[in-house]
Amino acid sequence: MTPALQAVRGMNDVLPDEAELWLHLERVVADWFARWGYRPIRTPLVEPTALFRRAIGEATDIVEKEMYSWRDALSDEALTLRPEGTASCVRAAIEHSLLHDGPKRLWYCGPMYRHERPQKGRYRQFHQFGAEALGYPGPDVDAELIVMCDRLWQELGVAGLRLELNTIGSPEERARYRADLVRYLEANLERLDADARRRLYTNPLRVLDSKNPRVREVLAGAPVLADYLGADSRAHFDGVRSLLDAAGVAYVVNPRLVRGLDYYNLTVFEWVSDALGAQGTVCGGGRYDGLFAQLGGRPAPGAGFAVGCERLIALVRDAGRAPPPPRPDAYVLQQSADGFAQAFLLADELRAAGFRVVQHAGGGSLKSQMKKADASGAWLALIVGEEELARGEVSVKPLRRNAPQVRVPRAETVRRFAQLLQEAKS
Repeated sequence: MTPALQAVRGMNDVLPDEAELWLHLERVVADWFARWGYRPIRTPLVEPTALFRRAIGEATDIVEKEMYSWRDALSDEALTLRPEGTASCVRAAIEHSLLHDGPKRLWYCGPMYRHERPQKGRYRQFHQFGAEALGYPGPDVDAELIVMCDRLWQELGVAGLRLELNTIGSPEERARYRADLVRYLEANLERLDADARRRLYTNPLRVLDSKNPRVREVLAGAPVLADYLGADSRAHFDGVRSLLDAAGVAYVVNPRLVRGLDYYNLTVFEWVSDALGAQGTVCGGGRYDGLFAQLGGRPAPGAGFAVGCERLIALVRDAGRAPPPPRPDAYVLQQSADGFAQAFLLADELRAAGFRVVQHAGGGSLKSQMKKADASGAWLALIVGEEELARGEVSVKPLRRNAPQVRVPRAETVRRFAQLLQEAKS
């Protein structure tokens, strides 16, 4: 027997019960973005590999180990499945001159790809929604992005998310800090693990993210980036913090937070949950004022964030805030070929009027059809039987409450359906 095929490891099916929760989240998120003045943008799944090498950084884990990249057989172009959304949005803004008439607030949602070892909360195909505020230089937009997230957690009923905040200053300030950090780590080389040694000369700031207790002991005595910041960087960070304080958003300043992408400067932040195990970051973002120039565009400021959909959905579900599956308003039954035609038209008319309607398919006795109607979760069963056909009527049976079955004229069924449905739900 031919073996059954399965999904690629780390790329998961989303089955109907779960997919309905995804649709609920997507509807909430789209409305939430609209209320904050963000407009949607859709970018390709496949981009030139050079885009991510230039934006994310050659020495990052994403570029070094995690991208799905190949050389196109026809064009010989190096291509990559997008591992994140910001680089694509900025590329699109440059290519289409989106900032020619002023700054833009954009949002996106869709799948991303990273070749990682699959584990809970970390998959090879994963989904993100994110915001990009392009052309805004001030701390007010940094604070806006963070407050947006706080309000979304409240709307979704998700509690226990912790905001970690930091500033990584300007590239020049970071360069001075990096030199001193490398000297300090070199002096403690024998106490570093293999991963920290690998990063030491390519991306030493990522050593600050180490979870190894022994390395963290070394880092306790390392130079602190805040000591290298100039007046402008400090003022920007103070502006962010004052707005967060005014909005009532609690946070912890984490001087070791640097984020894993090279394009960040000034404000960086993460929303973290302790309920997701090792993969606790639900949302991360910050400012990336140099990215436009890195990608060949005119210099422009930018800031944004991305939220992991799988992780946020897990929190919504664990909080008991997943909405129940939507019930059909009606399940339509029939007993004959003539009845099927009438039932088919009735169901179509009800759907055109905005109601959720399932029509029975596959034949069977009226008794077996009623069992399926009940199992569907519908509020009402609409029966077009032989007697109903002869009299020009439709029988309406409530399925979720103990109420009598009634008959209504076929010509009045659609007009009266809203009232019948309301009675069935009462």
